[in-house]
Amino acid sequence: MHPEKRGRGDYADRMADTPPGGALPPPTAPAVPPPGSPTPRMPLRRLGWRRILALAGVVLLIAAGAVFMVYTLGESLGAQALLVGVIAAILPVPVLVSCFLWLDRYEPEPVLYLIFCFVWGAFVSTAISLLVNETGAKLFKDWGLPTALTAVLVAPFIEELTKAAGPILLLIFRRREFSGITDALVYCGLSAIGFAMVENILYLGGYGYRTGVQEHGPATGAQQVIAIFIVRILLFGFAHPLFTSMTGVGLGIAARTADRRVRILAPVAGLLLAMMLHGTWNLLPSLAAATGQPIIVLYGYIGVMVPIFFGMVGLAIWLRAWEGRLTERTLPDYVRAGWLTPPEVAALGSLGRRHAARTWARRVAGDGGVKAMRGYQFAATRLALLRDGMRRGLDRKPAERERTLREERQLLDAIGAYRSFFVGRDPQAPVGVWDGQRYHLRFPDGSQRAVEAPDEPVVPIPVVLAPPPPPAYPAGYGPPGWYGPRPAAPWPPGA
Repeated sequence: MHPEKRGRGDYADRMADTPPGGALPPPTAPAVPPPGSPTPRMPLRRLGWRRILALAGVVLLIAAGAVFMVYTLGESLGAQALLVGVIAAILPVPVLVSCFLWLDRYEPEPVLYLIFCFVWGAFVSTAISLLVNETGAKLFKDWGLPTALTAVLVAPFIEELTKAAGPILLLIFRRREFSGITDALVYCGLSAIGFAMVENILYLGGYGYRTGVQEHGPATGAQQVIAIFIVRILLFGFAHPLFTSMTGVGLGIAARTADRRVRILAPVAGLLLAMMLHGTWNLLPSLAAATGQPIIVLYGYIGVMVPIFFGMVGLAIWLRAWEGRLTERTLPDYVRAGWLTPPEVAALGSLGRRHAARTWARRVAGDGGVKAMRGYQFAATRLALLRDGMRRGLDRKPAERERTLREERQLLDAIGAYRSFFVGRDPQAPVGVWDGQRYHLRFPDGSQRAVEAPDEPVVPIPVVLAPPPPPAYPAGYGPPGWYGPRPAAPWPPGA
């Protein structure tokens, strides 16, 4: 059929097997930028005055918590013990943070949000927990009860609640930054690492160095610091991130469901599970001290905590792979609509393929090509998550659906700008156009040929895209429309 005579029915036939939710109206295809052009960037979000006030309040709260904790630790430990505690407590932080960032490689979260969660746990959570725990200990003492009950009946509840409060604020005000359980695990894990770091300063500097110096001198203080470091950090350093990860699972489930009941019950269930696990952990040494059987701690550690720890590690690794496979399940919608090509989708399915794509981009476009490929991969992953959310019905209000449409259009525009850095720049590949169904290749001898997409396309080389067809909207996301005919071939006859 001649391209000018193709109509709405032909498009509907070709899109019959497409799940609900096509692409938005296509932007004007950008021209190939000349060498040395600046790398395109994702659009920035504007903050309203309400969000600015909320942000200012959170910053002031974090600053107040930081001042309180620095003053409290300095007064109780002294300068020398505080310095020793800070140095020893900071040592494991880069390793633990790197583990959580490793989970977040497909769609890295904004650095400011990661920093927010860390400092929230380090200062706000510790400040509130310290005040509540000290108050609880005084009450137990006044009632004639052992103060050790604070670690079992008070600390797990207030500590897990305050550690989770920072990520919960992100879920409320920045729900779109929660793309699933992986993101929630990262946010909650960083909050727990910040909390554990400040708590370790108290243990290492106070119960370790200062107590040892007061009893037998600096040598004993150093020995106690080493002993506490081995037990508390090397052996049990995963404890706080493990507890709070239970809340992270609940928050991640809530972020990816349209059911209001699940949005409320999942975080509550995760938080209660975190509190129970934390309370059980604190109960073990209390039981060992009360019964005179230190073996109880070992049994609890090996029989309860270790299996749960490895179970969470396995879940995190599986979720990380799931996020990569999501692009292969979702982005074919955009392939059929003419926005992407099969090799591009295949090249997003694993970290190894993404690395190969960046290597290719460096070869054909230099350092700017690598930056553009990274931005392209990030935008494509966000597009897959956005489309998955549309399928799940996460947007319940018309304003939310309109915002999703705008974000999808922004991502598609960004993808078009990023991929323009690679189109036609590889001298080892034939010039080609993808029309949503097949490739139209032009070879060096001038011959042209239409080629079907292979069953397992893995070559990460973008080609020129023909003008996309009219969009197919999911229910509630806008009316369909016709945006001009598509060419039957990329070149006019006789070209």
